[in-house]
Amino acid sequence: MDAIILLLPVLFVLLNFVEVCNGGITSSFVRKLYASEDMPLSDFPPPPGYNAPEQVHITQGDLVGRAMIISWVTPLLRHPDYVVYWAAGSKHKKHKAHSSVETYRFYNYSSGHIHHATIKNLAFDTRYFYELGAGNVTRRFSFRTPSKVGPDAPYTFGIIGDLGQTHDSYQTLEHYVSNPKGQGVLFVGDLSYADNHPNHDNVRWDTFGRFIEKCAAYQSWTWTAGNHELDFAPELEEDVPFKPYLHRYHVPYKASQSTSPLWYSIKRASAYIIVLSSYSAYGKYTPQYAWLESELPKVNRAETPWLIVLVHSPWYNSNNYHYMEGETMRVQFESWFVKNKVDVVFAGHVHAYERTERISNINYNITNGMSAPVKDPSAPIYITIGDGGNVEGIADSFTEPPPRYSAFREASFGHAVLEIKNRTHAHYAWHRNQDNNAVVADDVWLHNRYYYPEEEV
Repeated sequence: MDAIILLLPVLFVLLNFVEVCNGGITSSFVRKLYASEDMPLSDFPPPPGYNAPEQVHITQGDLVGRAMIISWVTPLLRHPDYVVYWAAGSKHKKHKAHSSVETYRFYNYSSGHIHHATIKNLAFDTRYFYELGAGNVTRRFSFRTPSKVGPDAPYTFGIIGDLGQTHDSYQTLEHYVSNPKGQGVLFVGDLSYADNHPNHDNVRWDTFGRFIEKCAAYQSWTWTAGNHELDFAPELEEDVPFKPYLHRYHVPYKASQSTSPLWYSIKRASAYIIVLSSYSAYGKYTPQYAWLESELPKVNRAETPWLIVLVHSPWYNSNNYHYMEGETMRVQFESWFVKNKVDVVFAGHVHAYERTERISNINYNITNGMSAPVKDPSAPIYITIGDGGNVEGIADSFTEPPPRYSAFREASFGHAVLEIKNRTHAHYAWHRNQDNNAVVADDVWLHNRYYYPEEEV
């Protein structure tokens, strides 16, 4: 009996060790050890011609996908301030939409003329061409509208975060662009990293716009603001947060009754996308809190079964970088996500990749001792994908041992693709940047929480 009593503490330690160490896979892939360096400015030249339109990008311009915001910059003159567009194969005359035009100053930088034109009443699942500029500097682009909103409307999203404009960023974007399945991008924040340069060098906002144009002018990007969009620099007498970002990247926030472009929602095919701001107030009684509280009951899962949330700072993260920075937002909203059966939450911020199991920690109330995440079939899968390739480099310091909730994690750069097949199934795959190839390193079939709430294998 004495021997058994003596062994009890050892047995207790061993049992707890086994419980803690049953996390998922920590990839053994080792990324080449070299710094991510910003590409030189000369690698992002403006298009040829006097006052040629540049930095062209598009994003959905209404709630359901029948409008598109066309954004561009003319560096010297305000005019021409319109976009000409037409449906492919159309026998009708071309249409014209005028833009709003704005400029801004940031410290010693003056922007070009930033245009935003919303074209409306588009047909679903239709290819459109559009032209910007005039005369010998006219530039032509195209896009395809999504299918009509409905429970079985398929759609393929690319997911990218923390991109920047390094050689690694270039590889990430090239890998995504080469995937013919991609139809639109969910971007989880941290765009240009201009603030990493002296005086928040806003020229880097221009070069970033030119860099992503190869994709963003042809596919709708859904924007999330990250910490590198704050550009809050009182030492430079720049004390208006998000100034360059808000001038350059417009979103249809008013369509979802939001009071700020930093949080909003859209419907796209069979998905309902909610974008939140990790760096705006979200406590009780704040505008973001009030908006989300009223927004979630509006989601009709019979119409849009896939409920996806974008944030920048992850709520579940087993990397030592930015560890627990998203905790206060998790405490505020996680119970709402579980109640409403959110399918997946995408975040950036941590420059690595990680996917969790379906878990929640909503029973923890600081006094009951229940402070560990548990498996929860009503909870989202949390995916951290801040691995676009930016100048700050990879986050290669995972906590050990891996927590139980972590299904797969890897300190690499890459992008992901989410293929929504129908109301019940979607295929998700993360593509690692490896030896100039995009290699599928992690994938899973997702089961919809509303129509098919079975556990993923």
